[in-house]
Amino acid sequence: MKAVVIRRYGSAEVLHLEKVEQPKIKLDQLLVKVHASSVNPIDWKTRKGMLSILTGNKFPLILGFDVAGEVVEVGSQVTRFKVGDAIYGSTSFPGGAYAEFAAISENLATPKPNNLSYAEAATIPLAALTALQALRDLGNIKLGQRVLINGASGGVGIFAVQIAKALGAEVTGVCSSRNLNLVKSLNADLVIDYTHQDFTEGNVQYDIIFDAVAKRAFSNCRKVLKPNGVYISTLPTPEVIVQGFLTMFLPGQKVKFVLEQPNSQDLIYLKELIETGKMRTVIDRTYPLEELAAAHEYSEGGRTVGKIAIALS
Repeated sequence: MKAVVIRRYGSAEVLHLEKVEQPKIKLDQLLVKVHASSVNPIDWKTRKGMLSILTGNKFPLILGFDVAGEVVEVGSQVTRFKVGDAIYGSTSFPGGAYAEFAAISENLATPKPNNLSYAEAATIPLAALTALQALRDLGNIKLGQRVLINGASGGVGIFAVQIAKALGAEVTGVCSSRNLNLVKSLNADLVIDYTHQDFTEGNVQYDIIFDAVAKRAFSNCRKVLKPNGVYISTLPTPEVIVQGFLTMFLPGQKVKFVLEQPNSQDLIYLKELIETGKMRTVIDRTYPLEELAAAHEYSEGGRTVGKIAIALS
C-alpha cells in the first residue's frame, strides 16, 4: 500500500510517500480502507521529535490518528462491524492513518455520520473528543454555566463551542477579527476579538475557561474565573501539571489538562450531535496524501481555521 512514513524526526521534509506492507490486524481490530484523515498538532509534534520520550527511535513510523473509511476485513473477535461498513474513528498511538489502509481497534471506531462525507468525518475524532472530554469530564459542565473557549476558531475550539452549547452552557468564544462571523455561526452567545479586547481584563467571571490553544496561563485567567471555577488547558506543561496537582488538594479554583481518550461511546455521542444538527465540521483546506508535507507546514503556521483534511483517492 501507499503510505507517508518518517524514518527520522525533523521538518516536514522527512515525510515521504512510500510503498509499505499493509498492516496485519489483531483479533479485535478492523482493517480499514482509508478514504480520509486529518492533521492535528500532535501529528507534527510527533514528527519533530517532541514526543520522542513516548515514540522512541523505532522507524519507520506512519503518523495520523483520524480515520474515515470502509471496513475491508474484521478480526475474529469483532462483533459490531462487517466488511463494507463506513466508519470513522482513531488509530492507536503513534498513528497509522496516513496510509491507504489502517488497522483500528473495534472500540476506537463507530459508524460514520450519515450526513457527512469521509473528509468531513475524518476531521472529528481527536479534536472533538478532546473538546468533549475537557468540558464534560474535566469541567463537569452544567446547564446554564458560563464557559469561555479561548481559540474558538481552531481545530478543537470549533467543536468546544458547539459541544458546550449542546450541553446547555452560555458560551463566549475568543478568536481573531477575521473569524468572528465563523464563531458566531457556531452559536456562541458572545464572541471576543482578542486583537481588540483581552478577556482576562473583563468584568465577567466564568465557570469554565477552556484554553483550546494553550495560549493563556492560569495565572492570567484566574481573576475572571469563578471562585470554584475550572481552568482547562490542552497542553500539559510543567507549570500546568504543578498547578493541577496543587489545586487538586486545595479548595477553590482548579487547574486541569486534557489528554484525549478515544472510545466508541463518545464517538457515537458526537455522531448523534452531527446527525441532529447540533454540531458541524469546519474544513479550512483539504490536501491529497501526496501533499501531506504542505498540510503539516500549514498546520504549524498556527492560522488554521477549523481542521485540515487529508483525502485519499
